[in-house]
Amino acid sequence: MFKGTPEIVAQRREEIVNACEKLYQTKSFKEINLKEIGEVTSFSRPTIYNYFHTKEEIFLALFEREYDRWNAELETILNSDQSCTRKQLADKIAGSLERRAQLLRLLSMNNFDMEENSREEMLASFKRAYGRSLDLFRSILDKYCPEMSAEEAKAVMYVFFPFMFGIYPYAEVTEKQKKAMEDAEVEYIYHSIYEITYNCLIGLLDK
Repeated sequence: MFKGTPEIVAQRREEIVNACEKLYQTKSFKEINLKEIGEVTSFSRPTIYNYFHTKEEIFLALFEREYDRWNAELETILNSDQSCTRKQLADKIAGSLERRAQLLRLLSMNNFDMEENSREEMLASFKRAYGRSLDLFRSILDKYCPEMSAEEAKAVMYVFFPFMFGIYPYAEVTEKQKKAMEDAEVEYIYHSIYEITYNCLIGLLDK
């Protein structure tokens, strides 16, 4: 890690993650490399190694930031003074994920390789953001579904969070994939991120 002031370290790390995010808007994980990321930053590629050792670490930092952004939305839901029905709660959470398509796209990647090729301190930082999501989601259930037992709330949480890994591939289907399904005579009905999330939550919360 570069031995600069905390402000400089944070600023440069943010610039690298922003460069990665910019490239990720039009390219896949496999298509992006450290050379391309360096070309979008204000400093050279070798300098990147002072802050991140691998491409996977940069994506993990982007992943962490996406969880932080979703956590901010979950905090808004949790801190609302308004009561809501289970359908309204499903609507709020589905809406929050609809605005976090990039988080869902990252979830659909091979996270095992991303975590395996990142240093432990990077992984721990990411896990804290993920753990915060679990805590907020559980707190939301406790607040808006007080009649739900602790075991029921835990069951909902540990079905919904693994479910999130599959939302993006179902909602964002490419033309190539559509054509392949047509050729294979596989029926496909388009559903948005909101619809998939809402329907799942309704099924889980109404049990």
